[in-house]
Amino acid sequence: MYRRSRAVVPGALPSGTFAAALGTVVAALGAVGVQGQEVVDLPAEDLPLSTDLTTVYRVGSALAASEWEQFTAIRHIGFDGAGNLYMLDAPGPEAGTRIVMVDPAGQHVTDFGRHGDGPGEFRWPRSMMVWPDGGTLVQDVMHMGYHIFGPEGDFDRMVRHEIGRDPRPDRVDARAVVGATWRRADDSGRSIVRYDLSSDESGERILVEAWVPWPGDESRGAPTTLEDLVGEEWGFEPALLFDVLPSGGIAFSDSSAYAIKLADRSGVISRILRRPLRPLPVTEAIRRAERERRLEETRNRTITSSGGGERSAEMAALTEALADARVATVENMRFFPEVPLIAAVRATWDGSLWVQRSAEPGSDEPGPIDVITPHGRYVGTLAPGTPELPDMPDAFGPDGLVAFIDADEFDVPVITVWRLPPAIR
Repeated sequence: MYRRSRAVVPGALPSGTFAAALGTVVAALGAVGVQGQEVVDLPAEDLPLSTDLTTVYRVGSALAASEWEQFTAIRHIGFDGAGNLYMLDAPGPEAGTRIVMVDPAGQHVTDFGRHGDGPGEFRWPRSMMVWPDGGTLVQDVMHMGYHIFGPEGDFDRMVRHEIGRDPRPDRVDARAVVGATWRRADDSGRSIVRYDLSSDESGERILVEAWVPWPGDESRGAPTTLEDLVGEEWGFEPALLFDVLPSGGIAFSDSSAYAIKLADRSGVISRILRRPLRPLPVTEAIRRAERERRLEETRNRTITSSGGGERSAEMAALTEALADARVATVENMRFFPEVPLIAAVRATWDGSLWVQRSAEPGSDEPGPIDVITPHGRYVGTLAPGTPELPDMPDAFGPDGLVAFIDADEFDVPVITVWRLPPAIR
């Protein structure tokens, strides 16, 4: 539930004052109307909403009658503007990789893409996104670039330009992508950037300079040790969370407080939505539990990634040294003073916001999801963890469609598509 990155917390702020200080700044902005920003104060009390969803279709499982829906590992899914669902079935750097497309009734339309070294062939696809017109973009780690396919699944071209983290399709411009990034030269800032992929000469434009939760003048310099290469480990860093609105604008959160900022297509922030909720202070018990959780995760990942294939003695020694460095960074990790209130921000095709709040540290249960209209009115709060709403949807589509990635008792992927009632779209 919590996302991390290399960051430095303002150490002078004691626990309990981090979000409060930000709240003071936000309030001041609203009071003076900087750049015409409007601050909308949402209610403090939750209004429970019913998860009255309608099942549309379900595909996948080991017992599926059709061979096309016997998936291996669904990495990403996405809808186009016609309600067709695209599924990246990608077991890894091996044969079997493909994109499967089904129509709004869950009927198989086509497969495209395959494992290989040629144009439009995948070596190790990592993620996928779908534009409203049906075009798709697939990140390929081993190709060190992105495959772009047209609406019919025909390979268009390969883009080598690096795109920011968690890329989302621009709802207005075909072949444009929005992603979050840091300025890599000095690690002193983070931004939301629009990437123009309409030609071989890819361009980029910074839309939003997000708030930086660490001192911007701290210089790390070039890495000189394995510890420098691995980077510092921080707990409960306020992540830069965002989604693209139907207008092409951006909704994002960049702090530990409950403050959703809405920017127009040019990047000008016009509205801030906030709730008077306080983040949970990070106690010593929480630090200890989070450190142990990260250690177990790091050690398991090291064991999993070290198996298979012949390696030279030098490569084996380097791999072991890197694994030890990762463990050391977790053992020495530092923490932000509060648990960020927001875990995810998503926009529906109708323009409403689904804002998922963080669960208790260490909990396996998903956090509650607030539904907010495009005009900033709080509709209510959904309680995930039910068969109809297990968590935040893995994909939103037109006409209230939402899709979830799950697995059956044999660990074979199952995709379930529901339709939201109009009130929460």
